[in-house]
Amino acid sequence: MPNDGTLAAPEVREGTPGRTLVLAACIMATFMAAVESTIVATTIPTIVGELGGFNLFSWVFTIFLLTQAVSIPIYGRLADIFGRKPVFFVGCGLFLTGSTLCGLAWDMPSLVFFRAVEGFGAGAIQPIAATILGDIYTPTERAKIQGLISSVFGVAAVVGPSMGAFLIQHISWRVVFWVNLPIGAAAIAMIAVFLKERVQHRDHRVDWLGSLLLFVAFGGLMLALVQRGSLAPATLWTVSAIGGLALVALLVHESRVREPMLPLELWRMRIIVTCSLGSFGTGATMMGVSAFLPSYVQGAMGRSAIAGGLVLGAMSVSWALASIIGGRIMVRTSYRLVAAMGAVALAAGCFMLTLLSPADGPLWAAIASFVMGIGMGFCNTVFIVAIQASVPWRQRGAATSSSMFLRFVGQAVGAAGCGAVLNATMLGLDPAAPRAVDRLMDGATRAAMLPAEIAHLTDVMAASLHNAYLLALAFALLTLAISSFIPARLSPRHQSTRN
Repeated sequence: MPNDGTLAAPEVREGTPGRTLVLAACIMATFMAAVESTIVATTIPTIVGELGGFNLFSWVFTIFLLTQAVSIPIYGRLADIFGRKPVFFVGCGLFLTGSTLCGLAWDMPSLVFFRAVEGFGAGAIQPIAATILGDIYTPTERAKIQGLISSVFGVAAVVGPSMGAFLIQHISWRVVFWVNLPIGAAAIAMIAVFLKERVQHRDHRVDWLGSLLLFVAFGGLMLALVQRGSLAPATLWTVSAIGGLALVALLVHESRVREPMLPLELWRMRIIVTCSLGSFGTGATMMGVSAFLPSYVQGAMGRSAIAGGLVLGAMSVSWALASIIGGRIMVRTSYRLVAAMGAVALAAGCFMLTLLSPADGPLWAAIASFVMGIGMGFCNTVFIVAIQASVPWRQRGAATSSSMFLRFVGQAVGAAGCGAVLNATMLGLDPAAPRAVDRLMDGATRAAMLPAEIAHLTDVMAASLHNAYLLALAFALLTLAISSFIPARLSPRHQSTRN
């Protein structure tokens, strides 16, 4: 057993059925958590129609994002201390409990609360599943396996909305939350049986104060970002101030404790810093585009919601394919090259969107979306593989979680930043436009509008989204710049396995 860590190497090796089944369990768990974000979006109109509480419907998404994001670093550190299996079980248990209760919700406040429980569980599932696979595969193998895991997100984005629509139409919106139960139960059982993890027992001092400060700091700052448009100014400033002060206190505290919840020594490693910041950039770019592209197709182009979904679906398809291909390319080349290729694809897709006009139609938008999906597949895979190969076993959970956490932060910043640019541009062109453009989204309402009004609002919306895509392009170029700092000639074959 190693002397510097808590865990010893897992007893699942190449060629054994157990390793394949552990991989299958991790794929199932990752899909379960990933599809939850996409499947619920389809059900919200039906849920609001039955439960009411329209003023709280955005919190169904916000609270899940917040609790998932802020718990990721905590779970990653706990997995390094107590082992992957118990933390994975706790996360899955919380997630499945929250899912069950969401399906039993009697009003919107109860649904929001149960979504928070679900989010706390989801914060463990994806990073710990990725860490488990990082433990049982070598760096060269990880390039292919993590590409497969990354493709799950693209598949979930395609399957989720269709599955949600089918369940609502033929059964009930409540079943949308319960569909995860058998998947989660099977994943737990397979990990319990086939992942043989030996834990070296030694005394630990769990940094609970650090956990609390981390939760308050990033929870407050992300809440201010995500809900800044709906919070009163006084509340917004208060939440931001609390988050900022907690962040300062967190950094001071973590620099003094023996076993910090947020190991600051990881951020002295070049590969950790560059790949984690790269994850931030890809998250911001992706969300800055995907959050608003369907609105462009429906509002500025006057096409159906189905057309908007298909345009965004093109990104999911190429994301899944590129994740697998990118893993194979990095084995033969280097991390830096694959990351740069992905960032160039992201920038190219964003640039295509800045040239988009309502007259171009959905095909041009779909091609741009497809190109961006290639970038997401390449970047997400290379960042996680490089990070996992750069740290020993005892730090792999925290390192993996840091990358995923910054990806969530990037998504929040991308959505908030591009939304702010969109609204500011729209208000500058026509102060009445933010309320009026809602009518462009509904086919029946749009048909009753005067042609001159449609033309004016279409121009305002197109110009506003153009500026939002310029910001997304800036995020993509930032990702490209960050990728240039990845050490040259480093690849899965030239990076030693650390246990």
